[in-house]
Amino acid sequence: MKKSIVTSSPPGVPPGVRPEASRKSFWFRFSRQLDLQLMVIPAMILIVIFSYLPMYGVLMAFQDYDIFQGFLHSPWVGFKYFQMFFEAPEFWTVMRNTIVISALRLLIGFPAPILLALILNEVIHSRFKRMIQTISYLPHFLSWVIVSGFVTSMLATDNGSVNMLLQKLHLISEPVNFLSIPGYFWAILIGTGIWKEIGFSGIVYLAAIAGINPEIYEAASIDGANRLKKIWYITLPGISGVVTIFMILAVGDILSAGFEDILLLAKNPVLQDVSDVIDTYVYRVGIRNSLFSYAAAVGLFKSIISVFLLTVANRIARKLGHSLW
Repeated sequence: MKKSIVTSSPPGVPPGVRPEASRKSFWFRFSRQLDLQLMVIPAMILIVIFSYLPMYGVLMAFQDYDIFQGFLHSPWVGFKYFQMFFEAPEFWTVMRNTIVISALRLLIGFPAPILLALILNEVIHSRFKRMIQTISYLPHFLSWVIVSGFVTSMLATDNGSVNMLLQKLHLISEPVNFLSIPGYFWAILIGTGIWKEIGFSGIVYLAAIAGINPEIYEAASIDGANRLKKIWYITLPGISGVVTIFMILAVGDILSAGFEDILLLAKNPVLQDVSDVIDTYVYRVGIRNSLFSYAAAVGLFKSIISVFLLTVANRIARKLGHSLW
C-alpha cells in the first residue's frame, strides 16, 4: 500500500493548495475585481499621504525640536517630555477629566442611539417614524460652533429659555449661570453631545435592524412572544455584531474625550478644573506656547494607550464571537 504524504502548507495558504496556485488565484481574483481595486487605490494613496507619512513627526516627541533645525538636526532628549507630562501638576486633573467624560459618554451616550433605534423600529406609522428620524438626524450636520452658540443662548442668564422656564415653574427664584458652575458642566457637555449625534448613530442601528429576517419575528409572534421578548431575543442578538464593533471603537477612543465641544463650551476659566482634557491640554500648553515636542509627547502617550485599549477590547470581543480583526 502506498502511504500518503501530508505536507504542511505555508501560512495563509489553504491545506492541499500549492503556493503557486495560491499566488495565481490571488492575481486572478485581483484581475476579476480590477474595477473595484481601482476605486480603492486612490483612497489608499490618500491614507498613506495624510495618515502614515506624517507619523514621521513622532520623532519630535523624543527631541528638543527646533523648527529651524528640523527633525534631522534637532538634539535628542529621550523621554524627557514624557517625564515632564507625568510630573506636571495638571497631569492627574487632565487624566481624571478625560477618563470621566469618556466614561460618561460610554455609559450614557453609547446606549442612547440603540434605545432610539429600538423605539423607532416599533413605530408602525411610517410617516411619523420618518419625521422623528429626520428631526433627530439634523443636529449631526451642525458644527460645534453653531451648537455651542445655541446652548450658550439657551442657558444664558439674560433671557435664556432654560432660566425663563425654570422661573415660570418656580423652581428657581433668580437666573442661574449654568456655564460658570463646574458641577453642571459634565451634564451639559454629555447631554449636548447625545442630542447632536443620537440621530446619526440611531440610523446605523436601524439599518442593522432592517437586515434581520422578518420571518423570525413572524415565527415568534406565532409562538406568543410579545414585543419586549422579540426585542430581547431577536432584535438585540441580531444587531450584536454592529454594537460590538461600535463598542470596540468607543473603547479605543476613551482618551479622546473631545476637543471642539469642550473648547467652545468651557470658555469660562472657572471650568478649567473640570473641562481640561488631553486634547485641550495639548492645544493650550503645547501648541499655543510653541512647546511642539511636549505636545507631541503627550499626543503619542494618548495614541499608545488608545491602541492598547483597542487591542484589548478587540480580543475580548473575539471571544464573544465578534471582532474587527
